[in-house]
Amino acid sequence: MLAMETEMKLQPTTHGSRALTLTELLVVICVVAVLVAVLLLSLQNHHDGRQRIYCINNLKQVDLAFKIWEGDNGDKYPMAVSVTNGGAMELAVTGNVAGIFRTMSNELATPKVLVCPQDTKRIAGTDFFAGFSNANISYFVGLDAEDKYPQMIISGDDNLEVNGVRVRPGILNLPPNTSVEWTENERHGLPQQLSILKQHLRIGNLGLADGSVQTTTTSALQSALVNTGSATNRLVIP
Repeated sequence: MLAMETEMKLQPTTHGSRALTLTELLVVICVVAVLVAVLLLSLQNHHDGRQRIYCINNLKQVDLAFKIWEGDNGDKYPMAVSVTNGGAMELAVTGNVAGIFRTMSNELATPKVLVCPQDTKRIAGTDFFAGFSNANISYFVGLDAEDKYPQMIISGDDNLEVNGVRVRPGILNLPPNTSVEWTENERHGLPQQLSILKQHLRIGNLGLADGSVQTTTTSALQSALVNTGSATNRLVIP
């Protein structure tokens, strides 16, 4: 009788848990991988969005510096005032962006605001004189900006390309109907995982003569260049 009871206890049950099949295991792995990818994408979006806000704040300080300097110098920006009169006209036409911002050093206070947090190619300067150069600047300057045209572009992210070619330092002339775009995935924009969206990846920030800063797509950038009040836009690229 005892042997029978022991044998009954040792009999395996047919109602317990069973091992996952290979197909079920693969499904679980795929689901976990998708959840991890979504989480990483969410974190990346949050990080990029925060960095873009810092860039916008930098450009707002740049625009404010232009407005203050202009108010103290006959309603003209440094690009329209000669060096002998305290401006940066001669420096600007040679592509010396650093010279323009150095002229406004009192209004800017620190050169750190001249570097976009997502610009991995530039390093913030420690002051406006010792070693300060275009290598410490992420933003172009609108050479022809005037206060009477509030929608003219006065500054913005310098990661631009024309006809598919990344712009180089110096004076960039942009006649009407020029094919100008933000570069893809270089600075701002959606993560590279979403590159299927192509055109929507290309976004950047613009500072206007009215003191506002706009985050624009490529199409909005082209519209901004058309609606500036000037037949030709000249940008000084650092």
